[in-house]
Amino acid sequence: MVEVGGYTGRYLEVDLTSGKFQVKETPRAWMRNYVGGTGFAARYLWDHLSPGIDPLGPENVIVFATGPVTGTLGHATGRLAIASKAPLTGIWGESHVGGQLAPEIKYAGYDFIAITGRAEKPVYLWIDDDHVELRDASHLWGRGTRETFKLIWEDIGDESVQSAVIGPAGERLVRFANVIVDFYDAAGRTGMGAVMGSKKLKAIAVRGSKGIKVARFEEFWEVIQRIYEKATTGEWREIANDTIRGYGTPYLIDVMHSIGRLPTKNHWTGLFPEAEKINGDALKAVRISHKSCFTCFLQCKFVHHVDSGKYACTLTGGPEYEALVALGSNVMVSDLGAIIHANELCNDYGMDVISAGKVISWLMECYEKGLITEGDIGGIKPVWGDADLVIDLIHKMAKRKGIGDLLAEGALRAARKIGKGTERYVIHVKGLEASAQDGRSHKSIGLAHAVNVRGADHLRGLCTYDELPWAVKYAYERFGEEEAKKMVIDDRLNPTGKGYLTWLTENFYSIVDSMITCKYGAMWPMIYYYDDFAPWLKALTGIEELGDERKLALAGERIYMLRRAFNAREGVGRKEDTLNPRFTEEPMPEGPGKGQVVELEVMLKEYYEYRGLDWETGWPKRHKLVQLGLEDVAEELASMGRLAE
Repeated sequence: MVEVGGYTGRYLEVDLTSGKFQVKETPRAWMRNYVGGTGFAARYLWDHLSPGIDPLGPENVIVFATGPVTGTLGHATGRLAIASKAPLTGIWGESHVGGQLAPEIKYAGYDFIAITGRAEKPVYLWIDDDHVELRDASHLWGRGTRETFKLIWEDIGDESVQSAVIGPAGERLVRFANVIVDFYDAAGRTGMGAVMGSKKLKAIAVRGSKGIKVARFEEFWEVIQRIYEKATTGEWREIANDTIRGYGTPYLIDVMHSIGRLPTKNHWTGLFPEAEKINGDALKAVRISHKSCFTCFLQCKFVHHVDSGKYACTLTGGPEYEALVALGSNVMVSDLGAIIHANELCNDYGMDVISAGKVISWLMECYEKGLITEGDIGGIKPVWGDADLVIDLIHKMAKRKGIGDLLAEGALRAARKIGKGTERYVIHVKGLEASAQDGRSHKSIGLAHAVNVRGADHLRGLCTYDELPWAVKYAYERFGEEEAKKMVIDDRLNPTGKGYLTWLTENFYSIVDSMITCKYGAMWPMIYYYDDFAPWLKALTGIEELGDERKLALAGERIYMLRRAFNAREGVGRKEDTLNPRFTEEPMPEGPGKGQVVELEVMLKEYYEYRGLDWETGWPKRHKLVQLGLEDVAEELASMGRLAE
């Protein structure tokens, strides 16, 4: 076993078909080159999956990965990476979640868990330190996520046990089914819940009692004290209290509306006339408690209760900013009680709120334009602002009933089946419905959506320096005047330099997702950077390479490029790095971004140069993979004709 700090030095392999388990040694080279979390998952899936497999087949693998900082003191060390080939997109799938489960996996003695095969009947995986077993989950099958958590506690007789569970949506293979942790926290995107459902795996329950070794404790203690003080004193404390700590992510409703990029009416515009009805202040009126993930001092989670009206007695964690858009402004719904109820349904069914809402907004626009008739969709009238319809469609999608069976396939598959030009109004990248951003009013996020390895997603490459009006000065402090000007950081409507900015951001976020710690503090707006994380990792693990800022940045680039190679192996390249014509051809109709489109080609060319991709094909260039120590990856891609020489 590898004797280093931070890591357990072991991982668990589970074959659901045979019911067998193996505990293996975590390679020391993986720690040095891939850090943990997303990096470990990327390396494992590259090595163990063949291109072209069915994401819902038994040969697919799903990985639950922690990082070296997981379960230790420091900022927000409770996050878990869940990765697999995605049922929604057919490419790299990845989703992260906070809460308390990830530390429990580490305390049980595992850096990650890799699960393959398919059980004959519903099961859940029970891990109690070194004891591992598959238990019958027939009594859990068909239950909502909230009830499942409680029944697992009853089975084990311990309410301290931490679990990751799926709901009926995952069981029915809704392609955007999610995985829920701690009742309210969701690993939402790309369909990880459907992978579990396809394997007849209802849940993973974990109890751990082992400690985590720290290589250089005194040095480690000094570093994490600095990290803590950095975000909890002075102006950062005041900023946090006024924004993320005071309101959670819903504070972004007002910010995004003010810069004209609050997605509204299927991303047609960036302004929602009733934004104040669904913002952070509106939610404060129904807030009942404050919730935190493990060791997080930002504590952005809130629980809300609807105490009157049609949806009285609804109780749920969230909704977050993305849910307020997907189930609110983007379908033109301003009834906050209805949005909270829709959010709670998605959580209990185990279904991604973003994809669920964006499938509905696609349906509404196609109906408005006469491309879909009532006869096509079972007699319903999907008109803008109909909150009751949104809720009805959530039920139908989760149960795969009526039109819900088609919508459960995701917007792109649904459009391709219906035809009639409806694909034009699927706001997606690589099959993943877009998260709540608009590149017309913030150019770098347009590029970040287009090139993202999991699809139209902000969490792999969103830069906040050029997004948040107050954050520009921090970019100058972080990078210096020359670098900040190179990225034209003070003009979010200028595409110049945004290819470099996105490349830089993606590499850094790869490290954040592999350590793993929360994006807030790293993304908002990069309070922490390599100069914070390298000393933390060095003191914790004792691995010198992780304490070298340059080598750590190179590891981030390696991790990102390996996921890009995963997609190339599946045939995804230049033609998929694109955006819906809404962003590239239809100027923003109003607001601060009025008249703007996304100049994607300009930014993409610059990005490809930094990322080491061929302009014609989008395939990785050999010299870049060799530079990153991915020679074996280069050889496999070359054998498939998907490597640029």
